[in-house]
Amino acid sequence: MESPKIQRALLSVSDKEGLIDFAQGLHDAGVELYSTGGTSRHLQDAGIPVRDVSDYTNFPEMMDGRVKTLHPKIFAGILCRHDRPDDMNALEEHEIATFELVVVNLYPFQQTVAKPDVERGEAVEKIDIGGPSLVRAAAKNHAFTTIATAAGQYAEILGQVQVSGSTSFDLRRKLMVEAFTHTALYDQAISNHFAAEDSEETFPQVVNLPLERVSSLRYGENPHQDAALYRFTHHKSRSVIDAEQLNGKELSYNNYLDLDAAWNIAAGLPDSGVSVIKHNNPCGAASAATIKEACVNAMAGDPVSAFGSILGFNAELDAEAAEFLSTPGLFVEAIAAPSFSAEALEILTTRPKWKNNVRLMQVGQVATIESTQVFRQIDGGMLAQTSDSLADDEAEWKVVTDVTPEPSLMNELRFGWAICRHVKSNAITISKDRALRGAGAGQMSRVDSVDIAIRKSGEHCRGGVLASDAFFPFPDSIHKAAEAGIAAIIQPGGSKKDPDVIAACNECKLPMVFTGRRHFKH
Repeated sequence: MESPKIQRALLSVSDKEGLIDFAQGLHDAGVELYSTGGTSRHLQDAGIPVRDVSDYTNFPEMMDGRVKTLHPKIFAGILCRHDRPDDMNALEEHEIATFELVVVNLYPFQQTVAKPDVERGEAVEKIDIGGPSLVRAAAKNHAFTTIATAAGQYAEILGQVQVSGSTSFDLRRKLMVEAFTHTALYDQAISNHFAAEDSEETFPQVVNLPLERVSSLRYGENPHQDAALYRFTHHKSRSVIDAEQLNGKELSYNNYLDLDAAWNIAAGLPDSGVSVIKHNNPCGAASAATIKEACVNAMAGDPVSAFGSILGFNAELDAEAAEFLSTPGLFVEAIAAPSFSAEALEILTTRPKWKNNVRLMQVGQVATIESTQVFRQIDGGMLAQTSDSLADDEAEWKVVTDVTPEPSLMNELRFGWAICRHVKSNAITISKDRALRGAGAGQMSRVDSVDIAIRKSGEHCRGGVLASDAFFPFPDSIHKAAEAGIAAIIQPGGSKKDPDVIAACNECKLPMVFTGRRHFKH
């Protein structure tokens, strides 16, 4: 297919990044430029010749710019088929010029509604009408018309125009797909915003999940699986997807899973907190007065499993913590932290044997945790729920045993409850000195998880705190905990066997707290 020479370009953009250089290059290549409103003024201020669309259509912009490009002289020039004599005769009859290049991006609706307490009227005014129509028209006629919707496309388009005066069909076809993706995401953002605003239901009838590909990954969970990373376009809070990689090899599918778990666990820990992740479960975690102390205690929770682990920090990783992590014999795959001090960065990238390989992810400041909707794919569809991310109300906690926990144990109980919710069910954690000492995860029987946690914790059971993500169905776990020297237990309660479990605690003089809330994590 012969590509038509680009004689005229229509430019109407909200985001003017890179526009001046692009427009100047088009002008220098002999392309006549047409534009609207603010875009026209922007080009004129830069000394670039441009014809105002209103002058061409002989029809003024109206209603504060709501109506400016919606005109047959614009759309016929974009949609005409250059190989159809009847189309070209119609243009000649009505004195309509062709537009072989359309450069449009849309009103910043997503950025507007992301602002706190945005008013409905302001959001409505950021719904673009003419822009999506121009994009769709040019994309539909991609056999003859080139559509640009992002600054990142300008260089390739200009390069081809400078060489041949036109663009290749392959490029126009690629830009067509990107254009329809652009308008689809835009419409989804509008739909999602007003559906959430107008509906009293937590889950609307139809859910749009606008995702944009961030990167292709080397492989998935296993080498024979293909994989890619996508980002929600409306995502607001800081996450590992948004992080700046300061060092190390390319991240894998499993790295992202573990970094996400490490970051979210650390963000929920009190004081200075560090989490240690292996295969998406915490094998260590600690809170302390300093980030180094938290790091030391977290890595000590399960030193064998911690080899080759992934770490999450809720405060800046400083030189003291970096010195510890550089101790011979320790091996870390990746670290997510709000920031890295200059000294820490120098240490981690020059001292340890793994210096060139460790992935250092600077995520940014830990944000206030909010409840959001989370989705999980099953065959044929998705499950949706609100996230289990908000802290429990301690006012609802109840001591249900004759013995009350010593005041010194309350911080231990808080820490144990905070970390247990992040372990896969059936989940049992044992913590001491606000450090995870052992965990039983993902077992079909809760008593098996208790056995594993006790074995992992060893001598740290004595005086430690045991947390369970759900109720104990039988008192057998209580006897095992008491025999191991556990000082207190925290669990949701809610079993028909609660009286038997409480009686077992009283028999062993073991204090127990009911929180009233379960935290399964499957």
